[in-house]
Amino acid sequence: MTKERLFGPHEPLFPSTRVAVGATGLFEPSGLERVGWRSAAAIRRIFRQAFERVELPYFNPHSFRKTLGALGEKVCITPEQFKAWSQNLSHENVLTTFTSYGNVTSTRQAEILDELGKSGIGVRQGDPDERTVQQVIAYLQKKAS
Repeated sequence: MTKERLFGPHEPLFPSTRVAVGATGLFEPSGLERVGWRSAAAIRRIFRQAFERVELPYFNPHSFRKTLGALGEKVCITPEQFKAWSQNLSHENVLTTFTSYGNVTSTRQAEILDELGKSGIGVRQGDPDERTVQQVIAYLQKKAS
């Protein structure tokens, strides 16, 4: 879409259909707008028809947003990158992305905390805070299991 239609990363994931008066004098689709759909009904219908055509079980459009939200958590390294990712999902507030799609399973939570404990998360051995940080990580690991 970036080369053919000149849409950029700030455009909506599902742009709405541009409607214009056609040759017959009736309204008809004439391209894409740079704004999102007002409701998800049309997108759901398009998705349902597309899945039926290829004989796959239906997945609603929101399931793709969930997948993209989870992917963003893995690929975005900086808060700025995740903010851009979130905006591309049409979320004005990055917390929407985190709270709606940011659930970490208890198993993954334990793995992350274990990784943090092994890395020392920026606390050098012998630092006065080392013991406190290790105690907090141990406590959180215990709660996650």
